[in-house]
Amino acid sequence: MTRPETSPSVRLQLGVCDYPEHVPEDRWSAYAQQQRQLGLTYVRIAEFAWGRMEPRSGEYDWAWLDRAVEAYHAAGMRVVLCTPTATPPAWLVRFHPEILPYDAQGRVREFGSRRHYDFASPVYREHSRRITRVMAERYGQHPAVAGWQTDNEFGCHATSRSFGGASAAVFPGWLQQKYGTLEALNEAWGNVFWSMEYTGWDEIRPPHLTVTEPNPSHVLDYARFSSEMIRQFQAEQVAILRELSPGRFITHNFMIFESGFDHYEVARGLDFVTWDNYPTGMLEYFAPPGIREDVKTRYARTGHPDLIAFNHDLYRNLLEGRGALGREGADSPNGFWVMEQQCGQVNWAPYNPLPADGAVQLWTAQAWAHGADVVSYFRWRAATMAQEVMHSGLLRHDETPTAALPRCRRWTSAASRSGTCRPGSRLCTTTKACGRTMRSPTTPRPPTGSRRSRTIRPCVPWGWMST
Repeated sequence: MTRPETSPSVRLQLGVCDYPEHVPEDRWSAYAQQQRQLGLTYVRIAEFAWGRMEPRSGEYDWAWLDRAVEAYHAAGMRVVLCTPTATPPAWLVRFHPEILPYDAQGRVREFGSRRHYDFASPVYREHSRRITRVMAERYGQHPAVAGWQTDNEFGCHATSRSFGGASAAVFPGWLQQKYGTLEALNEAWGNVFWSMEYTGWDEIRPPHLTVTEPNPSHVLDYARFSSEMIRQFQAEQVAILRELSPGRFITHNFMIFESGFDHYEVARGLDFVTWDNYPTGMLEYFAPPGIREDVKTRYARTGHPDLIAFNHDLYRNLLEGRGALGREGADSPNGFWVMEQQCGQVNWAPYNPLPADGAVQLWTAQAWAHGADVVSYFRWRAATMAQEVMHSGLLRHDETPTAALPRCRRWTSAASRSGTCRPGSRLCTTTKACGRTMRSPTTPRPPTGSRRSRTIRPCVPWGWMST
């Protein structure tokens, strides 16, 4: 749907990512009530919980998730439920090791973290459809469920392409469908150069581990093939969710500066897009080449405003308001979201400073000014185990509030007093950051789907994937 200039006023809503499977059950209701009292509306759950949903093949345990969803529902929270396919469980990998991806060095990427699957694997695609279907059958029409997130962060950890296994097996068939004959492929790729002509489809492998640089046409087609596998993988989940959970939005949380696949094609069929905003980690880990160390030092605790703004504008324009459903169903706001908003230190960058005083408010206001309808903080309580134990949340490990929590309360309180803002109106934001007050009458917020939103499309890294 296109949000017209005369659309009703839209209030920025807030949410949080929560992990009931990480904490004792006696905390679930209390956490949900605290979240609602804080002024939060949405809670995202279950994106990494497949092992708890299906601890053994075909043996489902929904009781814990039923109780968790009911706890949020009782508190008045709206649930964003996720398909859990970013983390296939150990039993599935043991039964079907052929689902595992290969890195660019031809090595199997093993079980033990996340995103350990090949998008082209027919076996994994079957299990992806199966777990999506049983989840949607159980929760698709639950009154607490506002919408769905597919999987989690496509492409994270260099997983948009697998260089062996299922992808290597499927790639020749994709090429045959595209080119029809080997003569046409050899001509298109210029394979007469360096005697690279093929005489059988089974001779074609992924373009890696060559003695010197591989044929760029081969590399390009492999990138397009890999992107198409991601598109198909998600489209299968979306079709099932549309069938079994009508009226609920479907989205995906894209990543900072991710260029491993064509986001425009992958986003087709979603209602709106979301992205995960980690400003300090972005500056240290994802900053484009040429960002000097003195610039990184200057913005170490706030993130660079231009890098954040670029990603906001990029993801705002992926669908340009063409999605059918918004955050509250049909005929409701369907601008982009920030599904994961940094609210303290991260744990994965080379340096992980605490955000500056007021930075979380600043990031929230910046998202709204760029057209976001919802900002969801990552996470509610800091993890007390495993890989992200040093990552922050709105609550510390011992449940005491971090500095971001009262800032969040201040934001929701101010929003309730000031009422709503009409998209396209001038928004004045007063935010204290880095020890000084920044008062900036921003440029008008472009309504999603407006002429300005459509024409100001940032330079994107995916144009070379277009066929």
